[in-house]
Amino acid sequence: MTISGIAHVQLAITADGEDVARRFYSELLGLEELPKPQTLAGRGGAWFRCGAQELHLGVEDTVAPSRRHPALLTDDLDSLRARLEAASVPTEDDRQIPGYRRFYATDPFGNRLEFLEPA
Repeated sequence: MTISGIAHVQLAITADGEDVARRFYSELLGLEELPKPQTLAGRGGAWFRCGAQELHLGVEDTVAPSRRHPALLTDDLDSLRARLEAASVPTEDDRQIPGYRRFYATDPFGNRLEFLEPA
């Protein structure tokens, strides 16, 4: 048996938050929205392509802020940061890790996101 990778990561959004999620993840971050399978569409939420993986946003009653987070790779960290800050999304530096430049931001629901660019 071998685990060969990650198919998707799921984050939480609040009820009726799909339009806000689309603006943030699709329009601001540039992720392609994927159609949800018909069997799951009634649950709400939204799915996005993130490289070879997917980012699934599922509806929950409340979204509890946490330091847990996905780390999303980019090829232009500075432009991404400028785009987020221009949209009034605060960004936060942290200690750097070998081989990457990085920063953090929070989506409109309180989910922490790490953005990385190979150094």
